[in-house]
Amino acid sequence: MDNSVTTMQGDDERQLVVFDLASEAYGVNIGTVREIIRMQEITQVPRTPDYVEGVINLRGKVIPVIDMRKRFGFPVAEHTKDTRIVVIDIGGADIGATVDAVTEVLRLGADSIEPPSAVITTSDSDYILGIAKLETRLIILLDLQRALAVEAMASDQRAEISGRSDGTSKPDAVVEEQPEQELQAAA
Repeated sequence: MDNSVTTMQGDDERQLVVFDLASEAYGVNIGTVREIIRMQEITQVPRTPDYVEGVINLRGKVIPVIDMRKRFGFPVAEHTKDTRIVVIDIGGADIGATVDAVTEVLRLGADSIEPPSAVITTSDSDYILGIAKLETRLIILLDLQRALAVEAMASDQRAEISGRSDGTSKPDAVVEEQPEQELQAAA
């Protein structure tokens, strides 16, 4: 499914799932959402990026869960009774995204959607599709498939583990081999 800005503006109407995150409203194309579930116990997985909360068992299927607050660099907040996991399909793999609350399903006409400004869409935020203008509020339209792209997360994970920001890895420690005679002399 093409979620580009051109497609976003070219159709007469869009149906969106709207959710709150850090006091702002975000919308995603309903076609990318597999389901929305209540918060449940998340099993942590070691050595994953900090925005990966862990995994859940959803009807026998293990699903990774991403904390969208951390992924977008927002302050961390405790989960509440309104917290939801939005399950989306990314290339045949389901990924969960925790959000503060899912508020509504909304239909918007193309005339109420503006493309994002070049100022807010950098290579780090190319998942912003547009801004929906309603009478009293704005909704930031996201491509969650792009925001949670597995390739990007894998690159981030490698960089985090290695301590480098360029995505390349470096060894944690270099151990030089010592000849057996030196080891015996040291003992």
